[in-house]
Amino acid sequence: MQFKQVLKSWLLIALGVLVASNTSSGIHYADGTALFFAVILLSLCNVVLKPMLMLFSLPFIILTFGIGIWLINALLFLLVGQLVPGFFVDTFGNALWGALVVSITSGVANLLFGGAKGNVRVNINRSGPAQGGAPRNESPRQRPLKDDDDVIDI
Repeated sequence: MQFKQVLKSWLLIALGVLVASNTSSGIHYADGTALFFAVILLSLCNVVLKPMLMLFSLPFIILTFGIGIWLINALLFLLVGQLVPGFFVDTFGNALWGALVVSITSGVANLLFGGAKGNVRVNINRSGPAQGGAPRNESPRQRPLKDDDDVIDI
């Protein structure tokens, strides 16, 4: 991961935690230093612990259609609230709210400013009859299949 992406991720998490603390009375911090360390620890937990937790709880995540990921995020949010002095998450419900706000904030920011995740690029090359393909007015399904045809026509 590039430094620019790490910094962007960290800033999005910081923004989400800031919004969550301003929209919930159960999430608060003593000063900017506590907020800084909470964001750093939450980022580290997302990089180190979250993939392992998701792997171990994969059947639960599949059965709940992905809601299990939200619960994992809430548990990490609650853990950070317990570990960082000056950063407080009062209840699991507040942790659920904080995880939801951080996820929505990151998702909206990625939509607005463009994120690298989830981008799919599709290239379609249409060849004419001179290159051995079907003529442009002929459907690909009408073209006889060759043994070396490795393109899937949909």
